Amino acid sequence: MMRWPLLLGCLVLSAGIVRAMARTGPLDLPDARKLHTTPVPRGGGLGIAAAFLLGMEVLSASGAIEVGYFRGVMLAAALLAGIGWWDDLRGLPFWGKLAAQTLGAGLVVESGLVWPLDGPGWWSGLLTLGWLVVVTNAVNFIDGMDGLAGGVALVAAGSVALLAGPSWAGWAGGLLAAGVAGFLPFNLPRARVFLGDVGSQFCGFVLGVIGVALAGQGGGAWMPLLLSGVLWDVGFTLARRAVAGARLTQAHRGHLYQLAQRSGVAPGWVALAQVGFAVLGGVAAWRGVDGWWVLPVAVQVGWTAWVLRRARRAPLGRW
Repeated sequence: MMRWPLLLGCLVLSAGIVRAMARTGPLDLPDARKLHTTPVPRGGGLGIAAAFLLGMEVLSASGAIEVGYFRGVMLAAALLAGIGWWDDLRGLPFWGKLAAQTLGAGLVVESGLVWPLDGPGWWSGLLTLGWLVVVTNAVNFIDGMDGLAGGVALVAAGSVALLAGPSWAGWAGGLLAAGVAGFLPFNLPRARVFLGDVGSQFCGFVLGVIGVALAGQGGGAWMPLLLSGVLWDVGFTLARRAVAGARLTQAHRGHLYQLAQRSGVAPGWVALAQVGFAVLGGVAAWRGVDGWWVLPVAVQVGWTAWVLRRARRAPLGRW
């Protein structure tokens, strides 16, 4: 059974730090790519990172977590939080963030947590490295709409806590969900603070790590299902931009969730749709995955067709 006092304590800690960041955090200024029209503080994810890292240390000290890769994973997660916070304060170029993400993923692989595959060990390490960088960036990319990234992270982490039981992945999912739950009241229905890179990169990285840990327990498809909407959005958008000859590292507003909003769908409904995709992925994981993966894929195809149809009818301008 999850240790509810610890979860509640992490939720309160996260909420307290988030509240402070809503008052004093660095400002995210509006521009043509963003939805908000007035400056909004960012860095609310600092509360999530602090609550998660502290909670995991408490579990380790109590003996609830005893795995060889624990220390390396915590070091990597703290590194990503620190780099994300620096990015929120000073700004980092894309390649600088990518280098930090790769370093963090490398620390995880070096600690011994890799995707279980038959064949040479370097292949498992390479797959793990790529997976962690992709998921970290995917969650970072969707941190542009109130409740979107936080809502998806809450459902994904909470689903793992319910499905994985008292394992490392289950503990980590519960603590991440508690931290995000402390953040969301300040991000909904109208944001008083954003996750910032310290939150979006941290949540994406931890969810990616949890996914690798689940694969070691026989749940390798769980996290891809839970994040199916996010991964589809990012993958489809990058492919679409590559075909159009656009520079992939350039900031843009061509994600499916952005196209949906720009075509007239209220941001709240767009965020709710993405959270619904995560819930659908959780149902597929709960039902045993076999065959159920078709449903999330079919929903994503339908969502994409609907959004593109609306976008063609609306004067969206350059994406």
